[in-house]
Amino acid sequence: MEYNFKDKVVVVTGGASGIGRCIAELFRAEGAYVEVIDIAEGNHYTGDVADKNVLEEFAEYVIRKHGHIDYLVNNAKPLMKGIEDCTYEEFNYALNVGVTASFYLTKLFLPYFRSGSSVVNISSSRDRMSQPQTESYTAAKGGIAALTHALAVSLGPKIRVNSISPGWIDTHGDTWDGPDALQQPAGRVGRPEDIAHMVLYLCSDKASFITGENIVIDGGMTKLMIYHNDNGWNLSL
Repeated sequence: MEYNFKDKVVVVTGGASGIGRCIAELFRAEGAYVEVIDIAEGNHYTGDVADKNVLEEFAEYVIRKHGHIDYLVNNAKPLMKGIEDCTYEEFNYALNVGVTASFYLTKLFLPYFRSGSSVVNISSSRDRMSQPQTESYTAAKGGIAALTHALAVSLGPKIRVNSISPGWIDTHGDTWDGPDALQQPAGRVGRPEDIAHMVLYLCSDKASFITGENIVIDGGMTKLMIYHNDNGWNLSL
């Protein structure tokens, strides 16, 4: 699929590794100018998106450099800790990374989005299902999914806002087979490009009638009902 992203300005949070890095690389391959912010050191803007001052300084840097923005991808990964060990401060930190930063960056860039712009928020299939002891991450991902449709209503028609809920995405290049792959109807574990290609599609004019949506990309994992002794699955207590 061909896109027209030449000279478009794209911001990707958490873009130094994993899904974010893949998103940034695909946009660059399509001729876009990509600005990445990540807490990890590297050849990008380094900073913690949980920090209000960092967000303000980063937004100022982007606008000073480019004068406008076309696409914002809120991808930074929240802290994952459970109710037994997660402190009040850690829980709020997770929400700041996953929800508040997404809201505030969108607000900071609001005067500078060009018509036809797009915001894509990276949620998670954990917005509808959980493992034990994952409350901070799950709450943040659920919050960003809800924030998405609120922003879509407020910012349309100039700006479209959508979110993506990835399932199990391997970001280390490992090989998964057997039960790990087969528990997903697609027959495999996801790859970063599975998510990145959808981000580019949602930002393109090919998706001009899609806004306020959350798109689940999980190989069908959240659609598979699992019972004890069903299809070889067993629960050991």
